[in-house]
Amino acid sequence: MPAKPAPIKKSPAKKAAAKEEKPAEPAPEAPPAEAAPPAEAAPAEAAPAEAAPAEAAPAPVEGEAAPAAEPAADAAPAEAAPVEEPPKPPTPPPPPEPTSAPLNLTVEDVNATSVTLKWQQPETIGDSGLDGYTVEYCKEGAAEWVVANAELTVATKLVVAGLTTGDVLNMRVVAVNPGGRSEPAVLAEAVPVRDLVERPKVRLPRSLRTRYVRKVGAQINLVIPFLGKPKPVVSWTKDGEPLDTKRVGIRNSDRDSILFIRTSEREDSGVYEITVKIDSFLDKASLTLQIVDLPGPPTSVKLVDTWGFNAALEWTPPKDSGNTEITGYNVQKADKKTGEWFTVLENYHRLNATISDLIMGNSYNFRVFSVNKVGVSEKSVTTKEVATIQKTGIVYTPPEYQEHDFSEVPKFTAPLIDRAATVGYTTKLLCAVRGCPKPKIEWLKNQMVIGDDPKYRQLSNLGVCSLEIRKPCSFDGGVYTCRAKNDNGVATVSCKLEVKQVIIPEK
Repeated sequence: MPAKPAPIKKSPAKKAAAKEEKPAEPAPEAPPAEAAPPAEAAPAEAAPAEAAPAEAAPAPVEGEAAPAAEPAADAAPAEAAPVEEPPKPPTPPPPPEPTSAPLNLTVEDVNATSVTLKWQQPETIGDSGLDGYTVEYCKEGAAEWVVANAELTVATKLVVAGLTTGDVLNMRVVAVNPGGRSEPAVLAEAVPVRDLVERPKVRLPRSLRTRYVRKVGAQINLVIPFLGKPKPVVSWTKDGEPLDTKRVGIRNSDRDSILFIRTSEREDSGVYEITVKIDSFLDKASLTLQIVDLPGPPTSVKLVDTWGFNAALEWTPPKDSGNTEITGYNVQKADKKTGEWFTVLENYHRLNATISDLIMGNSYNFRVFSVNKVGVSEKSVTTKEVATIQKTGIVYTPPEYQEHDFSEVPKFTAPLIDRAATVGYTTKLLCAVRGCPKPKIEWLKNQMVIGDDPKYRQLSNLGVCSLEIRKPCSFDGGVYTCRAKNDNGVATVSCKLEVKQVIIPEK
């Protein structure tokens, strides 16, 4: 705790002078001694107050009550130690600045004696605000600008009246505020003062208001009607740039404009904009042309895993989508034994797939095609790895079969049948036989081997035996026998042939 400062003692002369300077007001009652502020409450910075002149703090006389105001006066100098500095002069505000130029100045209407302008307020106005706008015009070729409105207008539209028909005027708008005039907004082209029969208007067909899609190589022929009198000036742009007349042809008439491309290519895709203009009036319309082609194949495909009867595949989208979105993928498989490709997934939308129902013990290759609105990609991407479906815990033991003995004794399954023939008419004898090994066939007449007699023709085909007798006579009748024999035995079958003479009755 800081030490209590010792009171400053005054001389009797100074004390008397102080009493004379005091006003003759009745002194208030002295507060109790304990009400006096303690010396400890004074801050340490109050110590320099001891250097003040002795007249500022008279010492109390013993036995005399100290007035209440004196202790307060003693405490005040101790608290107000810092010296006040003189106030600084206020900083003057910055001078006002003019606004930026008005925006989007256009001609809304024009007739034989007036021009109607409209615009938008400046982008930057500032703290000083905006007093209004002034519109000025100047004849083409002259240098003097004439103010159209005597008083500032706060509207963003003004009709400039009292003009002379046939004049061509340059026009501008200036924003004004306490900072002065802004930069002027000037019309890009001079305005002829005349009546318009019909304003320009593009009538874009409904079919062209959405994306117009055609395949590569297709012929493009688009007719865009428009209105306007006198005849408007027509211009075209593609993606904001002038058209390449070597690729795109334009033909204009009084009522329409035709855009044609003989053989379209993907580079012809873009946003085409038509502008019809009469003096300072214009209208625009845009159409989007999209030329599409077959997509390229997927970038890559790989075999991720094989298990059981399944194989997992993953692939990446193609680099070339054909200038349109990819609608799906076709996945095919090929067994290495046959090499034939079969489609297992068609118009599949994901970039991974699991191929199931594969045959155990076989190996497979896979390939993927891209699909878009035009069709399927001409090329595909094939897996480098081969998916082999392993046999799991199954050992095939082929069954043992006893060899069958197919040897058989010759046996006639269809016998010879007795026949009657007519002299001079060829006849045929038929029978059927079976046996293993194939039996040898012999024909006999009346137990005599016929052999190679040219009168007879012997045939044996698939077990059917035939004997053809050419133009038999009465001597060719008798008993005919067919004999079949092999290593296992012999079998015979016989029939009787009767040859009759035709008797022509006498007339």
